[in-house]
Amino acid sequence: MTKQCFKCKKTLPLDSFYKHPQMADGRVNKCKECNKKDVRENRDARIDYYRDYDRARGPRHDNEYLKNYRKMNPIKNRARSLVNYAKKLGHLTVMPCEVCGETKHVMAHHCDYAKPLDVMWLCGAHHSEWHKHNEPINGD
Repeated sequence: MTKQCFKCKKTLPLDSFYKHPQMADGRVNKCKECNKKDVRENRDARIDYYRDYDRARGPRHDNEYLKNYRKMNPIKNRARSLVNYAKKLGHLTVMPCEVCGETKHVMAHHCDYAKPLDVMWLCGAHHSEWHKHNEPINGD
Protein backbone atom coordinates (compact mmCIF):
# COMPACT_ATOMS: atom_id res chain seq x y z
CA MET A 1 0.00 0.00 0.00
CA THR A 2 1.29 3.52 -0.82
CA LYS A 3 0.40 7.10 -0.05
CA GLN A 4 1.37 10.50 -1.46
CA CYS A 5 3.05 13.08 0.77
CA PHE A 6 1.24 16.39 0.48
CA LYS A 7 4.51 18.28 0.97
CA CYS A 8 7.06 16.63 -1.36
CA LYS A 9 4.39 14.96 -3.56
CA LYS A 10 6.29 11.65 -3.54
CA THR A 11 4.33 8.42 -3.50
CA LEU A 12 5.82 6.26 -0.78
CA PRO A 13 5.02 3.06 1.13
CA LEU A 14 2.80 3.50 4.20
CA ASP A 15 5.68 2.80 6.59
CA SER A 16 7.25 6.06 5.35
CA PHE A 17 4.48 7.93 7.20
CA TYR A 18 4.08 8.25 10.98
CA LYS A 19 1.06 6.57 12.52
CA HIS A 20 -1.79 8.84 13.63
CA PRO A 21 -5.04 7.32 14.92
CA GLN A 22 -7.19 10.31 13.97
CA MET A 23 -6.31 10.18 10.26
CA ALA A 24 -8.67 8.23 7.98
CA ASP A 25 -5.97 5.74 6.95
CA GLY A 26 -4.19 5.83 10.33
CA ARG A 27 -1.15 7.70 8.95
CA VAL A 28 -0.07 11.38 8.84
CA ASN A 29 -0.33 13.01 5.38
CA LYS A 30 3.30 14.15 5.45
CA CYS A 31 6.14 11.65 4.99
CA LYS A 32 8.63 11.04 7.79
CA GLU A 33 11.44 12.87 5.97
CA CYS A 34 9.35 16.02 5.41
CA ASN A 35 8.13 15.80 9.00
CA LYS A 36 11.72 15.59 10.33
CA LYS A 37 12.78 18.50 8.11
CA ASP A 38 9.91 20.66 9.43
CA VAL A 39 10.76 19.80 13.05
CA ARG A 40 14.44 20.73 12.52
CA GLU A 41 13.52 24.02 10.81
CA ASN A 42 11.05 24.89 13.58
CA ARG A 43 13.64 24.18 16.28
CA ASP A 44 16.27 26.26 14.45
CA ALA A 45 13.82 29.15 13.99
CA ARG A 46 12.79 29.09 17.68
CA ILE A 47 16.06 27.90 19.23
CA ASP A 48 15.95 30.26 22.23
CA TYR A 49 12.48 29.01 23.20
CA TYR A 50 13.53 25.37 22.93
CA ARG A 51 16.77 25.88 24.87
CA ASP A 52 14.83 27.50 27.72
CA TYR A 53 12.25 24.70 27.56
CA ASP A 54 14.94 22.00 27.66
CA ARG A 55 16.65 23.67 30.64
CA ALA A 56 13.35 23.97 32.51
CA ARG A 57 12.75 20.22 32.06
CA GLY A 58 15.82 19.53 34.12
CA PRO A 59 18.61 16.99 33.77
CA ARG A 60 18.19 14.20 31.24
CA HIS A 61 20.11 11.61 33.25
CA ASP A 62 19.41 10.10 36.62
CA ASN A 63 21.97 9.90 39.43
CA GLU A 64 22.90 6.30 38.67
CA TYR A 65 23.80 7.17 35.08
CA LEU A 66 25.89 10.16 36.22
CA LYS A 67 27.69 8.06 38.83
CA ASN A 68 28.60 5.44 36.21
CA TYR A 69 29.63 8.11 33.67
CA ARG A 70 32.00 9.72 36.16
CA LYS A 71 33.46 6.34 37.06
CA MET A 72 34.02 5.45 33.39
CA ASN A 73 35.46 8.91 32.52
CA PRO A 74 37.77 9.88 35.40
CA ILE A 75 39.96 12.26 33.36
CA LYS A 76 36.96 14.26 32.11
CA ASN A 77 35.41 14.29 35.57
CA ARG A 78 38.65 15.54 37.16
CA ALA A 79 38.95 18.32 34.56
CA ARG A 80 35.36 19.45 35.13
CA SER A 81 35.82 19.37 38.91
CA LEU A 82 39.00 21.45 38.71
CA VAL A 83 37.29 24.04 36.52
CA ASN A 84 34.39 24.30 38.95
CA TYR A 85 36.78 24.63 41.89
CA ALA A 86 38.84 27.31 40.10
CA LYS A 87 35.64 29.24 39.30
CA LYS A 88 34.57 29.02 42.94
CA LEU A 89 37.94 30.37 44.12
CA GLY A 90 37.87 33.15 41.53
CA HIS A 91 40.94 31.84 39.66
CA LEU A 92 38.85 31.23 36.53
CA THR A 93 36.18 33.62 35.28
CA VAL A 94 33.37 32.64 32.94
CA MET A 95 33.77 34.58 29.70
CA PRO A 96 31.36 35.13 26.77
CA CYS A 97 31.21 32.51 24.03
CA GLU A 98 34.38 32.77 21.95
CA VAL A 99 32.38 32.34 18.74
CA CYS A 100 29.22 34.44 19.12
CA GLY A 101 29.72 36.46 22.31
CA GLU A 102 26.70 34.92 24.09
CA THR A 103 26.91 35.54 27.84
CA LYS A 104 24.14 33.24 29.15
CA HIS A 105 24.67 29.50 29.62
CA VAL A 106 28.32 29.56 28.57
CA MET A 107 30.38 26.50 29.48
CA ALA A 108 34.06 25.66 29.78
CA HIS A 109 35.15 23.41 26.92
CA HIS A 110 38.27 21.26 27.12
CA CYS A 111 40.18 20.57 23.92
CA ASP A 112 42.69 18.58 26.00
CA TYR A 113 41.55 17.08 29.30
CA ALA A 114 45.18 16.79 30.45
CA LYS A 115 45.18 20.60 30.68
CA PRO A 116 42.11 21.04 32.90
CA LEU A 117 42.29 24.82 33.31
CA ASP A 118 43.02 25.49 29.63
CA VAL A 119 39.44 25.96 28.41
CA MET A 120 37.48 27.62 25.63
CA TRP A 121 34.29 29.38 26.63
CA LEU A 122 31.44 28.26 24.38
CA CYS A 123 27.66 28.53 24.44
CA GLY A 124 25.74 25.26 24.14
CA ALA A 125 25.19 25.59 20.39
CA HIS A 126 28.85 26.25 19.61
CA HIS A 127 29.99 23.59 22.09
CA SER A 128 27.87 21.02 20.23
CA GLU A 129 29.13 22.34 16.90
CA TRP A 130 32.74 21.97 18.05
CA HIS A 131 32.14 18.34 18.99
CA LYS A 132 30.56 17.58 15.59
CA HIS A 133 33.86 18.42 13.90
CA ASN A 134 36.52 17.62 16.52
CA GLU A 135 37.59 15.04 19.06
CA PRO A 136 39.01 16.07 22.45
CA ILE A 137 42.58 15.07 23.27
CA ASN A 138 43.20 12.77 26.25
CA GLY A 139 39.54 11.90 26.66
CA ASP A 140 38.56 8.72 28.48
